[in-house]
This record gives sequence, C-alpha cells and structure tokens, in this order.
Amino acid sequence: MDGQARFPRQRSASQSDAIGPVRPVAGPPPVHEPGCALHHRLHASVDAADLVAVGAIRRRLRAALDRWGVPQLADTAELLASELVTNALVHTGHGAVFDAVLTPEQKLRIEVQDGTTRLPGRRQPGESATSGRGLLLVEALADDWGVQLRGDGKVTWFELAAA
Repeated sequence: MDGQARFPRQRSASQSDAIGPVRPVAGPPPVHEPGCALHHRLHASVDAADLVAVGAIRRRLRAALDRWGVPQLADTAELLASELVTNALVHTGHGAVFDAVLTPEQKLRIEVQDGTTRLPGRRQPGESATSGRGLLLVEALADDWGVQLRGDGKVTWFELAAA
C-alpha cells in the first residue's frame, strides 16, 4: 500500500518543503532583517526516549507563537506537535527533529523528522484506551497534514492557518 492510500491528504515533497540535516556553517552568521521568515522559525532536536523534552517543546512553541503574534494557534499547535514528537520517540526508537515555521501568509507549518521510513498507521482505539488517537487528532484539527519519506527517515507535518 502506498502512502497516498493511507494518507489521502498527503502531498508529495517539493524542493520548498525539504529540510536537510542541520550542519554548522563556517563563517559569521548571516544578517537578517526584522520580519524575515527566519525570525519566525523554531528548531529543536530531541534525543531518543527523552519524553520529558516534549513538555519543553510545547512551552517553547507557545512562547514563539505569542512572540510571532499568533497566540490563537497555540492550543491546537501544542497538542498536535506533542502528539507527533511523542509518536516519533515512542514508535521509532530514534530521536526527533522538530521544526516550526510561520510563513508571511500566517500559515504555521510544523514538521517532525525521525530516523525510520516506516509510515505511521491510524489505529482504532477502544473507548478506554489511553493511546492511539494522535493521528486521528492531527487529521481532525489540522488544516492539512501528511508524511514525506526522505532518504534518512520521514517527516510528518501539519499546517494551521492563523486567518
């Protein structure tokens, strides 16, 4: 079964969607004007099995959204981001890379990269189940979402519009 059949709202990766590995750059840091899209970016790496870090990501995301002038996105963004980061840590045995970007069009895109190409699967949790609803929440609350396979794993992403 291909990814499109499992994730009907998924779109294929484009050059603008790609996030490569984070590598140090030699030389002085570039100078960016205030209001530049780089001022609306949050990045974090989480070690494997570090579930305590999920709370820190939630707090950093809420603070960033407040600074960026879109605090109305915080509740939904925090919930969905913590679901994706937790899924990456619990179900892959690898760490995760978290990225949040607010575009000039006021669209928040959150990506969680992990080190496995195994696609996430929707589950049908029972009424009393304490887990298994993460992707159902993402599908219900995000404006768009999907999974992109990369050579070194996959990225699960979602988008929320501020307007």
